[in-house]
Amino acid sequence: MESGPDAIACQYGTRVGAARRLPPDSCVRCYQAGIARRARIDSKQRPGLRLDRKPADDAAAKKPDSPTERAMHTDSVTITHPHRIVFPQLKLSKQDVADYYRAVAAWILPGIADRPLSLVRCPGGIGKTCFFQKHLAKGAGDHVHGVTIAEKNGVDRYLYIDDAQGLLELVQLNVLEFHPWGARVTDPEHADRIVFDLDPHASVAWARVQAAAESLREQLASIHLESFVRTSGGKGLHVVVPLQPGASWDEVRDFAQSVAEALVALEPKEFVSVAGEKNRKGRIFIDWLRNGRGATSIASYSLRASESAGVAMPLAWADLKRIKSADAINVQNAIDWITKRGKDPWAAMHGMVQKLPRF
Repeated sequence: MESGPDAIACQYGTRVGAARRLPPDSCVRCYQAGIARRARIDSKQRPGLRLDRKPADDAAAKKPDSPTERAMHTDSVTITHPHRIVFPQLKLSKQDVADYYRAVAAWILPGIADRPLSLVRCPGGIGKTCFFQKHLAKGAGDHVHGVTIAEKNGVDRYLYIDDAQGLLELVQLNVLEFHPWGARVTDPEHADRIVFDLDPHASVAWARVQAAAESLREQLASIHLESFVRTSGGKGLHVVVPLQPGASWDEVRDFAQSVAEALVALEPKEFVSVAGEKNRKGRIFIDWLRNGRGATSIASYSLRASESAGVAMPLAWADLKRIKSADAINVQNAIDWITKRGKDPWAAMHGMVQKLPRF
């Protein structure tokens, strides 16, 4: 005859092999040592059924305090017109888009939560009119917030989110792309990242874009700045430099311009730092203009509103050579890529302390 906590579990649950299946409203004390095969908790200590507690007690005891934790809480957003085709060539629907963003919520939120956002909305899918939105509008959703930011002619409310509910409320509004500021809503006047967008002319081979990213990485390392790389989901690569906030937007923008111009001076046949199609023929435009106040760049894990439904995917530098194009990772294979890659290639970015160099 069994006794102790396990005996209580036996009275309430049903046996499934060597395990006990409990009702879904049970509260159990256990000590997790890991996840075993077949998704079972591998516990080194004996569990016990808590008859004195309900699941709601524990849910109320700790509220999620980080974007990743908040992403793990199930949203309650209803997707209207779920069968509407958004990507005609791939025959992907609005529901498919919502399913993708639900799946990557824990990954995308650390890069967009609590930051002013510019959004690309495509109410009729990518084959029809799409538009940018950055200001908070009525009916956006209870979890879509506004922050007051000064503009040239007064102030306005810029939208931002801080959890998965807000993310899906925006997807319900037909948002496909998320473009965050390089600063947080708590300190919008100081950047905490620099983004260099390597934008190749159509005549430039992909191998040259990969080599360009490596060259930029080396130059940044020479001034003691660590950088990270991602596909843009469009045509090129982004090299991202995390910063400790402190420098003004003008200082950050001037620094980004100086780096771009220095690279052009070193390799004039490969790079150009001046915008315009005629200027970059046969070369790669180092777009440093994304580092001014109010400028944005595509978020990691965001979809792109293009036929291929590319994804802006963070990479380990060692994996860059495996990628065949800027949109090789897309909505159809992104989850598989994330699952197989193992650890987060940008994990070291979080908490990294590096300041803008002074020359």
